[in-house]
Amino acid sequence: MAGGRRQAPPREDVLAVAMEMIAERGLEKLTMAALGREVGMSSGHLLYYFGSKDELLLRTLEWSEGRLGAERGRLLTRTAPARERLDAYVDLYVPDGHRDPHWTLWLEVWNRSQNADEAARDRQAAIEGVWHRDLVALLAEGVSRGEFRPVDPDRFAARLRSLLDGFAIHVAIGLRGTDRSQVLQHVREFLEDSLLADT
Repeated sequence: MAGGRRQAPPREDVLAVAMEMIAERGLEKLTMAALGREVGMSSGHLLYYFGSKDELLLRTLEWSEGRLGAERGRLLTRTAPARERLDAYVDLYVPDGHRDPHWTLWLEVWNRSQNADEAARDRQAAIEGVWHRDLVALLAEGVSRGEFRPVDPDRFAARLRSLLDGFAIHVAIGLRGTDRSQVLQHVREFLEDSLLADT
């Protein structure tokens, strides 16, 4: 057979293209057929790779979160006051704006999780868990250094992440009156009122 069979691209490349398609065209344009055309594979081959579109989306989210996790790690381990690193954490958490591709994907995976199996839900919980653990560690460090009030780091992290999730959804869907700069200001004020140590 002339030329032989074309080799499928690595899965990471497929996930990167899926993320690019979400960023450029929106999630509604990400079909197995459209992704297959972009990466030179049939939709059937993609289904063999991933099993379902739900699995493709979850793997794409895991891949994207892996990249964000590396960036978060660099931000949180640098030499800087805990408050400065907390601001960097918040900045990374909040969407860049309406239709932020990472948050668009998160919202879709959350929506689909209502019918997901336990294994898929555990994988989502693992993604959430690393954000939570990193925040708890940062808060505990800030408390121990006297930068933050003596809050319970785990409880405060749960509340702060819920606040961030609510605001982030508003930014990602483009809710009028809640753009990124307004949200960051709200969060700064909340942290100043509830967390910063009295000087």
